[in-house]
Order: sequence, then C-alpha cells, then structure tokens
Amino acid sequence: MWNAFSSFVLKEFKHILRDKRTLIIMTGMPVVLMLIFGYAVRTDFQEARFALWDQAQDQQSHTLIEQMSASGYFQQVANIRQKEEMEQLFRQGKIKVALVIPPSFGEDLQKGIPTQLQLISDGTEPNTATTLLYYLQGVVLNYQKRLSEELLGPLPPPPINIKQRMVYNPELKSTFMFVPGVITVVLMLISAMLTSLSIAKEKEKRTIELLLISPLPPWVIIVGKVLPYILLSFLNGLIIIAMGILIFGMPMHGNWIFLVLSFLLFIMTALSLGILISTKVSNQQTALFASLLGLMLPTVLLSGYIFPIESMPTPLQVISNLTPAKWFIIIIKGIMLKGIGITYLLKPILILVLMTFAFLLISWKNFKMHLS
Repeated sequence: MWNAFSSFVLKEFKHILRDKRTLIIMTGMPVVLMLIFGYAVRTDFQEARFALWDQAQDQQSHTLIEQMSASGYFQQVANIRQKEEMEQLFRQGKIKVALVIPPSFGEDLQKGIPTQLQLISDGTEPNTATTLLYYLQGVVLNYQKRLSEELLGPLPPPPINIKQRMVYNPELKSTFMFVPGVITVVLMLISAMLTSLSIAKEKEKRTIELLLISPLPPWVIIVGKVLPYILLSFLNGLIIIAMGILIFGMPMHGNWIFLVLSFLLFIMTALSLGILISTKVSNQQTALFASLLGLMLPTVLLSGYIFPIESMPTPLQVISNLTPAKWFIIIIKGIMLKGIGITYLLKPILILVLMTFAFLLISWKNFKMHLS
C-alpha cells in the first residue's frame, strides 16, 4: 500500500513539473504576494496633491505652506483664487484636498487671536481624507511651536483650528468607497475569471476541437461562450448598484445611460482579458491560478479600491496603470458621486477601449497559432 501511495504522489509531482506554466505560477505567487503586500499595502500617504487658496498672503501663511511641503505629506499643485477653480480641480481628480487660509491669518496670530483654517477634502476616498486631516493637524502643531519660539517667546501660541469639509461625501460614509470597489471586483470575477475557466475547461476536455470543426465560425463560438457571462455580469452589477442606492444610501448624481455604457465597456474589457488568459493556459487549474494572480490581486490591491495608489512606490504606480479596475473605479466614482460626464472621464474611457482591443488582438493571434 505504501509503495502504491508513494508512486501515486510521485506521479502527481511529475505531472506538476511537466506543466511549466502551472509550476511558474505556483512558485511565483508567494514572491509576488510578498512584494505586493510589502510595498503596496500601506495606509499612510505621501505627497498628497493639494490646491492652496491663500487669502492672507503674509509671512505667516507662507511659513505654514513651506512646512506643509517640507513634511513630505503634501505637494502643492495649484494656486486658486475662487471656488470654481477648486471645484474643477476636484472634478478632474487633480487634487485630494484644498487648503483655505483666511485673510486675517497672520494678523490674528500676531495679536494672539484664535484663527481657523479650512481643509476641503475629496470625500470619495474617506480614509484618505481622514488621514490627511491628521497629517495637517501634525503640521499645524509643529508650526504653532515654531511660532511660539520666534514671535511670542514664553507665551503660548493662539489656537489654530482646522475645519474640514467633504465634497461629494459630506457625512464621510465608507460605503461610498466600498460600493464602487465591490462592483469592480464582482464584474472582474464573473467576466474574466469564469470566462477563462470556461474556455480552459473545453481545452482540457479536448472538446474545443469539436466546436472548431462545427459549421459555426470561431468568432461565433467565442461570442456564444462569453455572452452568458456578459448578461450575468451586467445583472450582478445592476443588483449591487440597486443595493448600494436603496440600502446603503449611495448617491447617483450622474447620467444612468452613461453608467450603463461604462458597465458594458468594463465587462468587455474583463471578458477580453479572460479570453486572453484562456488562450495561454491548457487546463482549469492554471487558468484559476493565473486569474487569481493576474486579475484578483491587482483589482483589490493596485486599483486604489482600498489602498491609495499615491502612497505606493513609483514602479507599482506604473503597474497600476495597466490594471483595468483602476480606470473603471475612476469612472464609476465620477459618474455616481461627482456627477461628471464624458468630458472629464474621456481619458479612462479611452484607456479601457484600447485595453479591450489590445487584449482581443493578442487573443486572436494566440488562437490562430493554436489552430495552426
């Protein structure tokens, strides 16, 4: 019995060694996981882009801004003079926060009168907004200590209060962050992973050749295989949207038709990615590993769904641009929370369109090589 068992285990081990793609995925996954979790999973934030509305324009306000930039937490990208400029920057996603300094800031400090700063944050990412508020409070505390040493001597510095206001999410609901992420994960899971497993199953059972020699053209067969997943993904997306709006109070400020078309675009991108994976693998096990490693992990970790992309190292930020989920989350947040249209979302839409055509083109070439 022991000899039979050992022979069976040895046979399975040799089978794994012969399947080089499965072996590479299984041995490479722990390394990739450690690198991603070690560098990407961060709750801190660095060089958050902010706009400055300095109504005081005095030495005290300039010193405060210098300390903000020197802290490493903030990076000034714009000077604004009116509310409309700030709103446009938020719509375009160019800033995370805006700092408003009152006209009498320096004068009040010199007189020992309490003053107040206003921090306006993008509420579509409530965790980031809260973290940046804590960072600003630390910067202001250090600024007060320096002010006391330079201007007031032994006297305690007057308090500087920070009033925070959230745009697009005044109540700071975490639901506004999680619902778009859940939609993205579900669509990617059903569209890409199940599609790759379905086609890999046909290849593993050798039934794909029977389909290819049927009277139907190959592209009709592929469409027939993926069409059910398109309908299922679309239905699941609508269910999650309905639950988010009716149960969790998720707002819908944009255009419904634009939202539906964006859903269909991302589903097509995910399906094309699933088809690409299926052309590269020979069995369901490899397809499952490839989907988990190449789809689910980037969708959760590198899309900005949970962890801020700006806090990641530069190489991971570049890799995140290759993740379709990143661009879809930008689109869905822009439509539902900000109520913006295609004018501001043209870039992520075009990127998803290009990704879809690229994945389909590579899949078609791989498919032709398989047939030959």
